[in-house]
Amino acid sequence: MSELPLPPAFRPLGKTDIAVSPIAWGMWRLAEGGRSAAEAAKLVHAALDAGINFLDTADIYGFDGTGGFGDAEALLGEVLAAEPALRDRMVLATKGGILPPLPYDQSADYLRAAIDASLTRLKVDSVDLWQIHRPDILAHPLEVARVLDDAVASGKIRTIGVSNFTQQQIAALSHFLGEKLVTTQPEISPLRIDCFENGELDQAMMLGLTPMAWSPLGGGRLAAPETARENAVAATLDAVAQAQGVSRTVAAYSWLMAHPAGIIPIIGSQQASRIAEGAQAATVRWTRTDWYAVLVAARGEALP
Repeated sequence: MSELPLPPAFRPLGKTDIAVSPIAWGMWRLAEGGRSAAEAAKLVHAALDAGINFLDTADIYGFDGTGGFGDAEALLGEVLAAEPALRDRMVLATKGGILPPLPYDQSADYLRAAIDASLTRLKVDSVDLWQIHRPDILAHPLEVARVLDDAVASGKIRTIGVSNFTQQQIAALSHFLGEKLVTTQPEISPLRIDCFENGELDQAMMLGLTPMAWSPLGGGRLAAPETARENAVAATLDAVAQAQGVSRTVAAYSWLMAHPAGIIPIIGSQQASRIAEGAQAATVRWTRTDWYAVLVAARGEALP
């Protein structure tokens, strides 16, 4: 039975010459629990040493509802200030456009301020990827595009992406941008499969966008399945995981990575061992039969 191809060791970010690993590490919970810069540095090293060079953060990471806005970026900034050589080993991505308690603001003045604030917290002159975190319905895409194009022209950001945008919102922003979008970051997991059939990934392939999957483990539900559907999906992942000597988590990442759009799952763990383990996903082989078995379990019904 023919196997689907393994992901490359590195792939281009969108249509650029920036090479990223086929799996990323996200820092949503980096600042939790009073983690020190030294402890955060160990996690950064764990990712880089495992071959994961794509690091994803956001200005909202660390916000607890009342405070902490920017804490994850600031903590990573401390790590980079202590070890400047780490910056050259990573493709650094961050996001902005959420302003508690509004909640969203992509007005020109705010976007400019948000980009500058992220660079200050991160203690860097530029980031490799800057993404709009969630769309602001009250912002005209032309206005947003002008700010982002200017940020690229000024060298503050190298590339532009979006997160949680609809296909129509992506199309509208793309229409006004001089620079091309390189990423889209929706929620994708074996438990959230909408994008496989609603055209999101088809659009990404058509436009040359690299899909970055947030919450690739279904918000942790794959680790502790409760419903019949969750257990069915876990069982189909386990069949492949056990056959190839990996964990269910690794199998879940690799299932996403087998898609031809080049989905990059974002590891959410803040444990060095789990981050390193995630890199094993690039070695898991899928057949079409096994891959579709997971999809059928997630659909809860047979394919048409």
